[in-house]
Amino acid sequence: MELIIKICQLLLSLTILVIIHECGHFFPAKWFKTRVEKFYLFFNPWFSLVKKKIGETEYGLGWLPLGGYVKIAGMVDESFDMDQLNSEPQPWEFRSKPAWQRLIIMIGGVTVNFVFGFLVFAMLIWVNGKEFLPTKELKYGIAVDSLAYEMGFRDGDQIVKIGNQTMDKFDRNVILKSIVLDNASEIHVMRNGQDQIVKIDPVYIGLLTKPETKSAELWSIRLPAEVAKVNANPAIEKGIKEGDQFISVNGEPVAYQHEVRKKLNGKINTPFTLGIKRGMDSLQIDLVSNDKGMIGIQWQPAQHYVNIQMEKFSFLESLPAGVATGWDLLTGQLKAFKQMFAGSIKAKDSLGGFASITNMFPPSWDWIAFWRMTAILSIILGFMNLLPIPALDGGYVVFLLIEVITGKKVPDKVVEKATMIGFILLIALMIYANGLDVFRGMSK
Repeated sequence: MELIIKICQLLLSLTILVIIHECGHFFPAKWFKTRVEKFYLFFNPWFSLVKKKIGETEYGLGWLPLGGYVKIAGMVDESFDMDQLNSEPQPWEFRSKPAWQRLIIMIGGVTVNFVFGFLVFAMLIWVNGKEFLPTKELKYGIAVDSLAYEMGFRDGDQIVKIGNQTMDKFDRNVILKSIVLDNASEIHVMRNGQDQIVKIDPVYIGLLTKPETKSAELWSIRLPAEVAKVNANPAIEKGIKEGDQFISVNGEPVAYQHEVRKKLNGKINTPFTLGIKRGMDSLQIDLVSNDKGMIGIQWQPAQHYVNIQMEKFSFLESLPAGVATGWDLLTGQLKAFKQMFAGSIKAKDSLGGFASITNMFPPSWDWIAFWRMTAILSIILGFMNLLPIPALDGGYVVFLLIEVITGKKVPDKVVEKATMIGFILLIALMIYANGLDVFRGMSK
């Protein structure tokens, strides 16, 4: 059921993004009196699920959900319909329009993607605000996993600065991006009351982008191991109560939630002796974890110990905040490409197919998470389409810019051959990316 929910979210998101992207080409074409022969959601090789001609345009629904397209008369595109170019150019054709009009038609799709992504981020910020945790609120410091420990961080550290930038708000993603994208080499922490510098080895840039480490906790809020709720056996039948604090597991001292999880998680039908502090009393409780490797308790949430704050925005304030959020994502993509070319990040570790994209959606339907993911995909789609690869919008833009600068149109035959090569490269890349997903799934 979780997989079905993720797939439904992906299909709905793709539907929205494909329609708005193609509208970004469709409406400028219409404004400049250019004939649009087809407008399709999803591709329709061999047959269409639904199609209806209204005026000069055939609107349809394809069966292959890899995107969509508008077929503009007199344009060399992925349909490779070159017969239309054998006749004299007609006034309603794309090739008859001035270069500046053709340029607007071509960049319309990515423009709409960027504007839509910025607007969705802005609306999410306006409606929900921004939660943040002041660094000074981390009274117990951070909890680190094995990889963060290897990098030099320790449980209880309080991150003060990244390079020369003071970290007033604790944000795992900011730390991660600073290391991976900005080459942060020094992170200042307070450890046992003393200022320490954690020096980041560049080798971790590549390690942190590997698919198997992308879901790693790395740095989280360190919280006391206090029970908030007892909701299942064996905890119920063994008499564990709300407010109990774990002080040991099998005789080994623990004080924080992540320490208990490390010792209990994944241990199916395993006996444990738990040391519990209840008020002024210390108890020893023997129990066996269930067939899911759980004992039936819920921990106190972070809000019980730290003051998570909310920054609210008016409608007008949310607009630049949404643009800033989208721009940060866009510049992150550019920095990631820079790191790939520098060899710090392996391209195969950042590539993923439809399975990777599907798993980016939450397992239950959450409209806030859905719209946030859709905004992210919209901006990424716009960015990828701007790459100067023939068969993508960016490839056509390059040809048009050459024409604008030189005053000479690139021959249709050259555009056709380049588009064919670009199309083959894109199909190969798609097969490779989805093959990586299959390989990763088999290796788990």
